[in-house]
Amino acid sequence: MFKTIFMTSIALIAFAGNSILCRLALQGGEIDAASFTAIRLFSGSVMLVLLVAFTKSQKHEVKEKSGLKQWLPPLMLFTYATSFSYAYLSLETGIGALILFAFVQLGMLGLSIYYGERLAKTEWIGIAFAFSGLTYLLLPGASSPSIFGTTLMAISGLAWAVYTYVGKGVQNPLRQTSFNFVYTLPFAIGLAVAAFGTLSVTSQGAIYAILSGAVTSGLGYAIWYAALRDLSSSVAASLQLLVPILAAMGGVLFAEEVLTLRLVVAGLMILGGIGLVIFGRNNSKR
Repeated sequence: MFKTIFMTSIALIAFAGNSILCRLALQGGEIDAASFTAIRLFSGSVMLVLLVAFTKSQKHEVKEKSGLKQWLPPLMLFTYATSFSYAYLSLETGIGALILFAFVQLGMLGLSIYYGERLAKTEWIGIAFAFSGLTYLLLPGASSPSIFGTTLMAISGLAWAVYTYVGKGVQNPLRQTSFNFVYTLPFAIGLAVAAFGTLSVTSQGAIYAILSGAVTSGLGYAIWYAALRDLSSSVAASLQLLVPILAAMGGVLFAEEVLTLRLVVAGLMILGGIGLVIFGRNNSKR
């Protein structure tokens, strides 16, 4: 039990760490968004391939896919990572993580509804509460987030939702994730070429990107998959409510950001609403 709690804690900190590292790298101009994305995906690919090579997951086969089924997950992963990086050019850490998390959960919920899943009354109330929180967060005002950054982070969250949804039920998540990361590299190279004239990388920026890719993404995902073996889906979903909170705390501690009343109120509304959805879904399955 202690091992599961420890691994879960490390994984959640890693997820929040992605937001913190990206914001630290970009707000100080240590690296441009395209380079951060490319280095993150490359270092994540290397770490995951090494993990597969040195773990038992190399003994399990992954069914080969073709066409859209093969390239949709890497494309969604690339879209998530790219939009994530560019969004943090204008969003603070906690706000970015909150918007990302909200759209991941709402995106997955939307996909479930599209494919015929019926929602309980508690879930609809939770959705309404979460959307109210998002609306409040985005209302015009001195502390309202950038519309451009918000839009990009929403795209990032929806892309991650699709990536997660199409990956449900894979027999070997770690090995499949390593494949998906590797398959993002052609897209990452294309992004770097397209942004060639604006590329700017310092050693500090490269370190942030490598840490984000190899540690908080590669190792973080591997630890999360290991922890999931002993967690129910409802508990796993509930625990992820902590990620925006951890990211906001990290932004205050490491990026000298201010925790505004708007973020606190909106965060409570969004996370509380999503918590109701998770609670309602869990009860409806009993």
